[in-house]
Amino acid sequence: MAPSGACWILLLCGCLLPPGVQGQEFPLRVEPRDPVLRAGASLLVNCSTDCPDSDLITLETLLSKELVGQGQGWVAFLLSGASDDSQVLCSGYCNGSQMTSTSHITVYEFPDSVELAPLPPWQPVGEDLTLRCRVVGGQPRARLSVLLLRGEEELSRQPALGEPVEVTATVQADRSDHGANFSCVTELDLRPLGLELFKNVSAPRQLRTFVLPLTPPSLAVFPLLEVGTSWPVVCHLSGLFPAFAAQVRLALGDQMLNPQVTRDGDALNATAIVTERSGHEGAREVVCSVTLAGRSREARKNVTVYSFLGPFLNLSEPIATEGSSVTVTCTAGARVQLVLDGVRAAAPGQPVHLQLNATERDDGRSFSCGATLQVDGHVVHRNRSARLRVLSRGVERKDDPRPALRGSRQPGPPAEVFARGLQARGAGRRPVPRPVKLQWHVSLPGGQPAGHGHPGRGDGRSRYELLDRQHRPRSAGHPGPGGRCSGLPVHLRGAETERKLPGEAARPLAAPPVHAARGRGWRTAVLSRGQKSAGPSAVYPRVPYQ
Repeated sequence: MAPSGACWILLLCGCLLPPGVQGQEFPLRVEPRDPVLRAGASLLVNCSTDCPDSDLITLETLLSKELVGQGQGWVAFLLSGASDDSQVLCSGYCNGSQMTSTSHITVYEFPDSVELAPLPPWQPVGEDLTLRCRVVGGQPRARLSVLLLRGEEELSRQPALGEPVEVTATVQADRSDHGANFSCVTELDLRPLGLELFKNVSAPRQLRTFVLPLTPPSLAVFPLLEVGTSWPVVCHLSGLFPAFAAQVRLALGDQMLNPQVTRDGDALNATAIVTERSGHEGAREVVCSVTLAGRSREARKNVTVYSFLGPFLNLSEPIATEGSSVTVTCTAGARVQLVLDGVRAAAPGQPVHLQLNATERDDGRSFSCGATLQVDGHVVHRNRSARLRVLSRGVERKDDPRPALRGSRQPGPPAEVFARGLQARGAGRRPVPRPVKLQWHVSLPGGQPAGHGHPGRGDGRSRYELLDRQHRPRSAGHPGPGGRCSGLPVHLRGAETERKLPGEAARPLAAPPVHAARGRGWRTAVLSRGQKSAGPSAVYPRVPYQ
């Protein structure tokens, strides 16, 4: 029970009396002395004296009290409801003189909450970051401090003032702060009061810092894009931090591209293959956007999509007979300017023609058609070529309607040789499914060995041409002495004709019909295998003479 106003006045007057007037020969004790009590806790307080003639010992306080015991020279009360610091007063009489004693109760309380304000999602490197901490509750405030930490590093220490407590600290964000944890800590130091140091820590918050250069990314793309073709697009940006967190978007108009992104330190490279399949010609825009921390840097470039058809080069008779008429035609799409062997088309988009009577000089003649297209100030070039073959009017075999090939009058560079697709079939064997080498032993009529020039002179400049059933060259070569050409062993001797498969002994073939034709400076021998086979049907050894 709280003391009455009159009692408080009496006690106060008694306390103000000089010691001699009080006559306290036997002191009055209060136990515990200056206690430290957690808010809301109870405290047992004992008032006692050694005076043999003590009387009216009591305790006065603003707290709730309950008498729990008393006796000669002492009294005990249970105090409760402490929320703030307070005083207790014990009083009594000894031999008619008043006795008093006081004690200070210190109440402490841990903070109800310690919270660090949320950090920005991304903090630019080099800019100031303000940390804010809010503390609710906690006492005694004189012994309560608020700290702001980066990891274990103390950034700020301030006293707790006001209710609630709000403290701030400003730091400059650095790259090293990326991923660092920041927290707020309160320290209640009760060590001078006989207790310990109590800490309360807020939930940590992680900081993410970034660097995004002001310059846009560099975008490399070819300014022209032909419909149906593919070209690489490369986007590069350096000075990013952290580069791994950056996102790249590449697009051609409304078409999103799928870039392959690589990162090297603070640099980022994105490469994509762009293909225009819509068939729509005209201007398109390629966009590269690099996004980091919700901010973007963007680069744009225009490309022109165009269609280039042709040129298409056609010979009315790719293999013509000497004296026949041959028409060479070159065509292309709209807006394409054509030039065929120096002859220019009348207008862009128009075809161009050449007509000639085939002569032996036209054998092997190459025709070239050049096409140009103007696209957005650029000139696109394209060429096609075709070769004409001219056959002579020589004597033809009855069982082989193909005419002999007319060679050059003058010994010149050896003709091209194609030795692809060569196969052989042995007696009772399935066709070999891959090219094999054949060994032929051939002699020309009149006993003149192939591979030699004029009788008695071995010049080694003989030319061999291997044709399929459509008179298309399959192989040719220029054997030196010994007669090897392009991997096809060729020997001319006697009047024998043999075939040799890999790993087998040479076996005679049925004697094939042999026909020889000759002209100025050349002689031709035709060797036919005389049966259907997977291999070539004729060999034409050409022997130039000087």
